[in-house]
This record gives sequence, C-alpha cells and structure tokens, in this order.
Amino acid sequence: MAKGKDVRVTVILECTSCVRNGVNVNTASTGISRYITQKNRHNTPNRLELRKFCPYCYKHTIHGEIKK
Repeated sequence: MAKGKDVRVTVILECTSCVRNGVNVNTASTGISRYITQKNRHNTPNRLELRKFCPYCYKHTIHGEIKK
C-alpha cells in the first residue's frame, strides 16, 4: 500500500543572526550554521524555531526552518 504524505519530515534549520548580518559575521571564519532534524507535521504545522549553538557567532542563537 502506498502512503500519502509522511507524518515526519526532514527539515533544515539555519542561523537567523548569521543570515541577517550577512555571511561575514567573523572575519576569521565565514559561513552559515545549519542543522538537520525531523519534525512531526501534525504537531507542528508552522515553521520550527529552536535555540542551537552557532559556531560562527560563538553563541546560542535562534535557528529557523528554511525551504529545501
């Protein structure tokens, strides 16, 4: 049997402060912090936001879900 849409989907979380400041947050290391995780589509239908550590900002920041 074929299933319709999967309940658990893979999402990518990206640092919001690195994106806002332009990629050059620190002159020594440039880049954007990204995490891959899963979410339940039925429990969280809107975009996911988590506080994760950003190695480019050297602090915990809000990482928001982005489109693939």
